Amino acid sequence: MLSETFFVGANYWASHAGTFMWRNWDEAVVERDFKLLHENGLRVLRVFPLWSDFQKLTDHRRNGGIHREFRYGEAPLPDTPTGWAAVDPEMLERFHRLCRLAEKYDLRLIVGLITGWMSGRLYAPPALEHRDLLTDPAAIQWEVRFVRCFVRELKNEKAIAAWDWGNECNCLASCSTEAMWLWGSAITAAIRAEDAERIVISGLSNSKSESIQAMGEVCDMLTAHSYAAFCPHGQVDFIDSFRSSFQAAVQTRWTADLGKKPAFIEEIGSFGPTFTTDAVSGDFVRNVLWNSYAHDCRGLLWWCANDQNELAQTPYDWNSMERELGLLKTDGTPKQILRELAVFGEFAARNPLPPHRRDAVVIQCVDGDHWGVAYMTFLLAKQAGFDVRFHNGIDPLPDSRCYLLPSAAGTQIMPRHRYLELLRKVEEGATLYYSSDYCGIQPFDGFGVEIRSVARAAGPGKIIAPELHLDLTVPREFELRTGNAAARILARDAEGRPVLTAAGYGRGKLIFLALSMENALAEMRRAFGDDAPRYAEIYRIIAREAGIRRTFISPDPMVTVTEHPEDEKTVRVAAVNNSGVPKTIPPVLADRWRIDTCLVGTWAKGALTLAPHSGALLTLSRV
Repeated sequence: MLSETFFVGANYWASHAGTFMWRNWDEAVVERDFKLLHENGLRVLRVFPLWSDFQKLTDHRRNGGIHREFRYGEAPLPDTPTGWAAVDPEMLERFHRLCRLAEKYDLRLIVGLITGWMSGRLYAPPALEHRDLLTDPAAIQWEVRFVRCFVRELKNEKAIAAWDWGNECNCLASCSTEAMWLWGSAITAAIRAEDAERIVISGLSNSKSESIQAMGEVCDMLTAHSYAAFCPHGQVDFIDSFRSSFQAAVQTRWTADLGKKPAFIEEIGSFGPTFTTDAVSGDFVRNVLWNSYAHDCRGLLWWCANDQNELAQTPYDWNSMERELGLLKTDGTPKQILRELAVFGEFAARNPLPPHRRDAVVIQCVDGDHWGVAYMTFLLAKQAGFDVRFHNGIDPLPDSRCYLLPSAAGTQIMPRHRYLELLRKVEEGATLYYSSDYCGIQPFDGFGVEIRSVARAAGPGKIIAPELHLDLTVPREFELRTGNAAARILARDAEGRPVLTAAGYGRGKLIFLALSMENALAEMRRAFGDDAPRYAEIYRIIAREAGIRRTFISPDPMVTVTEHPEDEKTVRVAAVNNSGVPKTIPPVLADRWRIDTCLVGTWAKGALTLAPHSGALLTLSRV
């Protein structure tokens, strides 16, 4: 179900008790919550068996603090399947009841198994509280026993759609990527030993590419927890900006591409009234939903279902940001965000999309700010009218007509054999774009431009191309003093030196930008709005040089497009207005293509009209 259509939903704790919902179980409240969520159009919930409530494991020690035995509270471990795992049968029964209520109200559940971390507080069984929860052998042994017991006892509940390792389990302790891989492998194996049918979800939010790649090896589906406050480069612009409307989609695509597994937005939120209004949150989530749906992000779950501003326990007593994040107020009144989720969820379920066309491969360098460069490259490509996929620079290169090596930094760029493989693909007809302030990539002679010297920059750089009406100022850390250029000079700097060049290389082209534009934009405010400088023009030049041609072209950089081919004669197009004002655009259609249908937006007299922070789904056919 989770892979069939784009799904929407929420993370759930009971409205009356938050994390204490299991010890303060009130079935009537849970039913009321589920009924309200169902009536307001939600169909997927992520739920959490709080680890410390479900596994009653205690560590009994003798003199000197030496471990003697593990017990179930004060009693010996019961001689039962649940007792052997120190799992509380009463808590399991309560979870069964929750599942039956979910089935009653047509709610599918993602179950976060090891919920030992929640909203800033650890919830481990008493026996394990002072152990390393990701690397200690005893901790892993009891985690595996808990997972096997829980999955075995609950696997016949029809409401359960997927198993999740747990909530952000990388927050349980600090460990290496290799240790996290080993832990994830153990938990996945424990799940599959009892239930080989349902998918296994990571439940993690990773900002390091090597961790994403490792986790993709040991689960079926990856996740992004996309909060501007916690994501690098996430609070540069306001929540209703072009940049912010894409963060979740880019983070999810980056995760899916590097991890080589499907991914979805498992957590997202706007942090309540001290950060933004309900109305702005509604606009924000509508825009995010359109962009996520268009870019094959498999779903979106809001954090969280209920406001929790009447709870006295930690973490709510500690963390003021955790109190008013819900879709429902404490009196059960739905917020605008819930309405947006429900409306879009119904639309997406009726209109599944084929995968979107991607025209270029973004190669990640070994050194540098992987996420920041990926984020900016994606946005520049979107405004230039094409889409990208991400590649780690280590694995075999996928075939493409265009490769991007943006903001290459340092001396650890990519392995020599992969770089030579990349150059061979250019010789065979591909285009490679490479941008740099200071980078040791070699061989470089094919680019057809001299770099005479490099030094710390005294100020920003310029990209000037009068014939393109282009005069851009770009912050820079280093200044590259270029010299003779056998390549075509597409733009010069303020001193007249070549700054953007294109050279033939076999049947392909090598494009060089002597500025690290992508890295520079990562912390630049308002770099992508209606009044922003035309940074994406550089990427339009790349697209023209690479021969990238689209069926549907938006003339407005705030209206972005994805193309979803169904067959040779039919393509679906998702067009999204990423601004706060209505947009009417006359798109440029490829020869012999026509627009047959338009959903949500309005197509009339050769122009497409889109509401603010909204989109349209069009069907085009070849005439």
